[in-house]
Amino acid sequence: MTTMSTPAAQRPRATMKHVAALAGVGVKTVSRVINDEPNVTPATAERVWNAVRELDYQLDLQAGSLRRADGRTRTLGLLVGSVDNPFAGAIHRAVEDIAAARGVAVFASSMDDDAGRESEAVRAFLQRRVDGLILTTASDHPEYLSLLRDRGLPVVYVDREPMESDVDTVASDNRAGAAAGTAHLVAHGHRRIALLTDRLDLVTARERRLGYLDALAQAGIPVSEELIVTGLHDAKDAAAALGRLLSSHEPPTAVFSAQNLITIGALHALRDAGRSHSVALVGFDDVALADLLDPGVTVVAQDPQQIGARAADRVFARLEGVEDSPSRIVVPVRLITRGSGEIEPPERS
Repeated sequence: MTTMSTPAAQRPRATMKHVAALAGVGVKTVSRVINDEPNVTPATAERVWNAVRELDYQLDLQAGSLRRADGRTRTLGLLVGSVDNPFAGAIHRAVEDIAAARGVAVFASSMDDDAGRESEAVRAFLQRRVDGLILTTASDHPEYLSLLRDRGLPVVYVDREPMESDVDTVASDNRAGAAAGTAHLVAHGHRRIALLTDRLDLVTARERRLGYLDALAQAGIPVSEELIVTGLHDAKDAAAALGRLLSSHEPPTAVFSAQNLITIGALHALRDAGRSHSVALVGFDDVALADLLDPGVTVVAQDPQQIGARAADRVFARLEGVEDSPSRIVVPVRLITRGSGEIEPPERS
């Protein structure tokens, strides 16, 4: 009699219970091994991984790493503020271009500046056994940092970085850029300059606020707290905030908006108030079609493509053992004048 084996495609999908039974351990032990948790002996871990290989367990998440001698999955995890923000989208594309040339796939996720969602995304990346991480953080002290150190996983932070000094980061020169944008408004005669910025628990918002204050101090202009609006997260918030300032007893003659979505909100407020040609505006980070508006929008432009590319290069250098000490890479910004930042105050014009 001839016996026929069941084709692999027709076999029932293996479960964690099957792996545990074959390895002679409990289901919890299998979970610890697969998720790279501590308190499992090397001999036990080896039995579990042998069972996983034999049963092709969780093929969609881990089979690639199981079949490669180096244990690599040829994947990276990328966490950005929001994938619908053009700045984040440009970083994503640059990382993908570098990774694709090496045959590596990129898993991308948004955190929406939520520390809880950030931690969940990082843990999801780890469960998929990515080879490295490129992260934007919403926290000065992410709670998962010790976990990443224990894993020894290459990690590079982009745009925003934790307060810890021993991490790889690639970021724009936020403080100097904000100072240059504000100083540009001062040079055109403005003394009542509003600052619209994000939450100050975000390092980028703090740095850009400091740059704004640096420029005022350099020019000998007293700080007017009523002109500083923080905690703005999107264009709607920014439009409402600037609308209130424009209708106040002493409205600003110029605005420095410290984030691209905030700049869009500022443009709406200026248009609605009929002040687009009488109140100057400089935005931090470029916005789509900024050169086609009337007036064109003057911006302090970041280089998200370079940020993403240098972050990806750094991760691969870590993976290949080329780099082993943390570094902070600062990507320069540049002022692009288009018209809105060159409007002079009423008394000067």
